Amino acid sequence: MLRRLALLPALLLALVLPGAAPAQEDVVLGLSQNRIAITANFDGSELLIFGAVKRETAIPETPLDVIVTLAGPSEPVTIHRKSRRLGIWVNTSSVEVDRAPSFYAVATSGPLDEVLTQTEDLRHAVSIPRAVRSVGATIEGAQSYTEALIRLRERTGAYQMLENEVQVDQQTLFRTNVVLPANLTEGAYSARIFLTREGRVLSRFDTVIDVRKVGLERWLYVLAQEQALAYGLLSLVIAIAAGWGASTAFRLLRG
Repeated sequence: MLRRLALLPALLLALVLPGAAPAQEDVVLGLSQNRIAITANFDGSELLIFGAVKRETAIPETPLDVIVTLAGPSEPVTIHRKSRRLGIWVNTSSVEVDRAPSFYAVATSGPLDEVLTQTEDLRHAVSIPRAVRSVGATIEGAQSYTEALIRLRERTGAYQMLENEVQVDQQTLFRTNVVLPANLTEGAYSARIFLTREGRVLSRFDTVIDVRKVGLERWLYVLAQEQALAYGLLSLVIAIAAGWGASTAFRLLRG
């Protein structure tokens, strides 16, 4: 009996030794660009996200899956519902979403419901509905407002569900492309990479991509935000000059 008790600490130690733990797998990430400049003629961009899996042990037999998310700045959004009243369409009800990313893309190496469990989705807020928070909405049918916001932004390309768009080679190398629309919101864009097996998250890597207006676009944006009166006067002067120039050109052409 004493000998069995003496062996118990050794058994417990063996269970917590590093060799008994699951193999650690980490992400080594690369980006085609970590800063996106919005200019006057900016019409969108394509971002290449690629990387490798770093491990110190043999590759497990269970297939590895990769999920990539890219999220723009989040802000509250008010969603209105229109109804026909006396022959005209008016706003009859509204719901304020607590937080909705201006842009959100999810790229996966397989169907989302196969590469990520519902529990892990809830924990990490990976899918598009999880990324949009509407916990403050209390009216009946509030969920339909959130779904309408998602559908609208999916049509414009602001929200993208890219299943089977992450290529994984030899369970080690991965890559995917995310198309960014022309109407990007300025700010810090958060990129997350998840390594999963059998729907469970093994590792996560986070980085930030800076999206900023540059040149004339930047100057006008700062002027409008910080000196609204000067921006308004400048717009008025430009409008008057443009009208006068058009009128003069028209008279010359007629003469």
